[in-house]
Amino acid sequence: MKYIQTDFNNKTIVITGGAGFIGSNLAFYFQENYPKAKVIVFDKFRSEEKFSNGNLKSFGHFKNLLGFKGIIISGDITSKEDLQRLEEYDIDFIFHEAAISDTTVADQKIMIDTNVNAFKDLCDLAVKKNAAMIYASSAATYGSSDKFSVGFEKPNNVYGFSKLMMDNLAKEYYDKLKIIGLRYFNVYGPREYYKNKTASMVLQFGLQLLKGESAKLFEGSDKIKRDFIFVEDVIQANIKACEATKNGVYNVGTGTSRSFQEIVDILKKELNITRKDTYIPNPYIGQYQFFTEADIEDTEKYLGFTPRFSLEDGIKAYLPEIIRIYKEEYRKGEG
Repeated sequence: MKYIQTDFNNKTIVITGGAGFIGSNLAFYFQENYPKAKVIVFDKFRSEEKFSNGNLKSFGHFKNLLGFKGIIISGDITSKEDLQRLEEYDIDFIFHEAAISDTTVADQKIMIDTNVNAFKDLCDLAVKKNAAMIYASSAATYGSSDKFSVGFEKPNNVYGFSKLMMDNLAKEYYDKLKIIGLRYFNVYGPREYYKNKTASMVLQFGLQLLKGESAKLFEGSDKIKRDFIFVEDVIQANIKACEATKNGVYNVGTGTSRSFQEIVDILKKELNITRKDTYIPNPYIGQYQFFTEADIEDTEKYLGFTPRFSLEDGIKAYLPEIIRIYKEEYRKGEG
């Protein structure tokens, strides 16, 4: 679906983190809708290197790009030498999705180096190339806030803090280029499987149920409510950001909070499963958001964004892919 009037054919588009979840979905969006666009994926790609919490340092995976016909550059956004490889291209748009997105990473230096310092280098590249910059911020900036509107941030982990610092840094470029920050809420959908433990609860619950297990929910999951948004709507927001009428930071969610319990109930209904759920203590109290609900008034006003998928619609659209993942990837121990 072509969401805006801009013709991306014959344009050069760089997607950092393009082998990851949202980045790979963007890459295929352009390939399918604008076949003459030059799409460059810049990604670190995964290795076995891990953080102290045991999670992988990079989630970019070649399988997310099977069928991609564009250009691939293996590189680290924190390396000025790697970024130099983009200098040879006449870039029109940068979609900056690369980041440490694991909210449980405690290493503050690597989080700031990767999410903030590298962002400045990419903004400087965008200015030099006269390119538009669309970048991924996060609802984690709101943290313990009870109001999910720009200006009411209270991050409660270094990830949320790093994304808020990105938003602050972006303001320095408002008079130099088109620069739009998108605060993603809880995104789910195809090509997230290789995020492993940090994949959405929609996928994790789905795999648990398909495995024949009870869904494992935190105690009080009927009261843990988040704004869950299907990845196709996140792509819509990224594309519409290219024609935003005002530089700024915008929430990308549905504007409606739904509980973890509701996710499980919808999955069980679609899969025709009746087994009881299992409830476990929540080990993340203190750095955990128990409620999020995007205020999307400005996103609607300045980006023309309206979410197309309810949680029910998104899960129904995603379910065939969850079943495929279970059969072809999960049961084989790949991931």
